[in-house]
Amino acid sequence: MIYKKLGNTDIDISLICLGTMTWGEQNTKQEAFEQMDLAFSQGVNFFDVAEIYPVPPNEKTYGRTEEIIGEWLSKNNNRKDIIIATKVAGKADFSSHVRENVCLDRKNIFEAVDDSLKRLKTDYIDLYQLHWPDRSTNFFGKMDYKHEPDKDGTPIIETLDAMDELVKMGKIRYIGLSNEVPWGVYKYLQLSDKYKKNRIQSIQNPYNLLNRTFEIGLSEFCIRENVSVLPYSPLAFGTLSGKYMGGNKPKDARLTLFPHYDRYSNQRCLRSISKYLSIAKKHGLDPSQMALAFVNQRDFVSSNIIGATNLEQLKSNIDSVNLSLSKEIIEEIDKEHSDNPNPAP
Repeated sequence: MIYKKLGNTDIDISLICLGTMTWGEQNTKQEAFEQMDLAFSQGVNFFDVAEIYPVPPNEKTYGRTEEIIGEWLSKNNNRKDIIIATKVAGKADFSSHVRENVCLDRKNIFEAVDDSLKRLKTDYIDLYQLHWPDRSTNFFGKMDYKHEPDKDGTPIIETLDAMDELVKMGKIRYIGLSNEVPWGVYKYLQLSDKYKKNRIQSIQNPYNLLNRTFEIGLSEFCIRENVSVLPYSPLAFGTLSGKYMGGNKPKDARLTLFPHYDRYSNQRCLRSISKYLSIAKKHGLDPSQMALAFVNQRDFVSSNIIGATNLEQLKSNIDSVNLSLSKEIIEEIDKEHSDNPNPAP
């Protein structure tokens, strides 16, 4: 396994991060335990979760994924060996069940941290992330920014103050963002510098062969400011494996169970997926491993958040760290990206 530093910290995180959002919905507790056992045995020391997991979020399963991880940590007595990242939910229609008047103010953040600590059966969280911005901006596939100051939500300085206070209390070690845009990253860094607050150490945004928008404004920013990038959806909901091509609907697969997750299912996506499958076949590569290796090799990536619903998938995904894509393969991938850029922004 390859390890990299988390931002400006002394923490070493594995290049592969274990995603967990299916645990408690598509995966049972026993299956989740088996995934954690396998990942840990392969050198994965970084697990990512969120208070609203599993997905799709709902009141019945809220917090279940954190509970499963907490039970595994307690059973194995290995908390010190695992870097735990979790997230606090912001305001959204699908998070209304989380708390009354959910948002990223001090009250919500403090309540969320305490609840996550209980579910995770720990007294500290290594990386605490804001799951999405409180203001109206471009995330979850939204494009064409429209300025709506009446939807700005909690002031960023109030959110940062709460996070900084939690670091000083010892409940969280470091702060991260998720689904954020360049202005948001800049603002958190600016305010932490101006008011001597704990700085953000990471950002978790979507990044894959079908969505390379991160390269436009955030990649240089994060490299120069030493903000670790933790890409999620590196397989684009599994579509880059090719398993959904030709209208296939594999039993118990995510897009079979939840077809409303259609971000990567448009015609432009299908065109690029077909091309990437051809590139993998030409070079004798597993298409999923090629897609993951592409993300692993980006110079701005610190840890690639993978997800799997069975151990065979998981082992193959982790093994992507051993694959180095040649200059020829990268050029072929970039040619398709140039011809059909970001079909699923």
